[in-house]
Amino acid sequence: MGRVSPLPPPGPLRTLAYATLVNTVGAGLWLAGGALYLTRDVGLSATSVGAGLTVAGLVGLSASVPLGALADRWDPRTLRAVLQVGQAVAALAYLLVGSFPAFLAVAVPEALLATGNLAVRAALVAAVGGPDGRVHAFATLRAVANLGITVGTALAGIALAVDTHRAYQVLVVGNAVTYLLSAALLLRLPPQPTAARERPVPGTPRHGRPLRDRRFLAVSGVSAVLSTHVTVLVLVVPLWTVDEAGAPPPVVSAVLLANTILTVLLAVRLSRGAERAAPAARKLRRAGLVLAAATPLYAVTGVLPVLPAVVLLLVATAVWTVGDLWHGAAGAGLAYDLAPPGAIGAYQGADGLLAGLAQALGRGLLTLLVLGGGPVGWLVLGVVFAAAGLAAPALTRRAVANRPAPQAQPAGVPG
Repeated sequence: MGRVSPLPPPGPLRTLAYATLVNTVGAGLWLAGGALYLTRDVGLSATSVGAGLTVAGLVGLSASVPLGALADRWDPRTLRAVLQVGQAVAALAYLLVGSFPAFLAVAVPEALLATGNLAVRAALVAAVGGPDGRVHAFATLRAVANLGITVGTALAGIALAVDTHRAYQVLVVGNAVTYLLSAALLLRLPPQPTAARERPVPGTPRHGRPLRDRRFLAVSGVSAVLSTHVTVLVLVVPLWTVDEAGAPPPVVSAVLLANTILTVLLAVRLSRGAERAAPAARKLRRAGLVLAAATPLYAVTGVLPVLPAVVLLLVATAVWTVGDLWHGAAGAGLAYDLAPPGAIGAYQGADGLLAGLAQALGRGLLTLLVLGGGPVGWLVLGVVFAAAGLAAPALTRRAVANRPAPQAQPAGVPG
């Protein structure tokens, strides 16, 4: 029988999985309770919280490439642990927020640390997994992260049910503690070699210059377009479920839970075969087509009676999740394999920057397209996803053809 637990066998990847699990429990706490803490306990308006998080998120994207490049030169394990200690301090600082300027003063540095940490995490995953195991490691950690967020969300429900000042303070402190615990677990890993120690291939872009690598950016760009499936699932689908399909609000939880369960069960299995650029590009094409195939299923739920609509919403979400998981594995494989050996962190930062921009812009655009356009909006979205997926193999071939071939070692010289 196959493994049921998303945790990998004992070793460095399991240690990294434990660190991820602890960290994402805190993420679930804050995702579920952060906005309510800021509005109900601190007293900020919902509009102020939304505007502040948007500003912080956009500013935070600027840290992605620099901190990713730093992970190419420093031990990414230690760098990530330091960043998580900084995130713990930022999380605790929310206890001091009492006004919108104070909120921004905490949210902006927190976003800088969080976004930079994603690039450093990608470099650390590459170091732990190695060239042939990094996509598998990425998928494993994604399954673990979904489990952690689910646990954190459930725990946050206790604080939200109590709905007192002390309960919200416990939620904030709990989030901060998970950063510290995760950092301590990271330091149990052995020091990781930095990508910059690898011998550079002549003709590759200089370290930290992925934003000048237009062919890489083209591939990363189509992956970023597909990454907006996250926004569709967590923002557009819940609103559509209640407002257009007429389903009761608890159905939203069922839809998101279905996505979580399938992610935990299938993330590793569906990641296979994406370690190198060419097969990863084909998997990205499949991801785009599968996501496109789910859009008419969602569209039809708007004209069905409630019970059939709920069933079809769950079916559409299952299809959507397969595309989601294929995209995650393929996007990681492409970002890793198209990066020069000594600039993996910087290239992960650039890939994350484009994905972050696409998702930031997508919140407004996708809501307007689907909720404003109805079934036609879903079909237009499907065409966009299909086109992005179909473009991936050709763009990847151009990027691979642009890479200089590794120089052969002279006879008698070890590789």
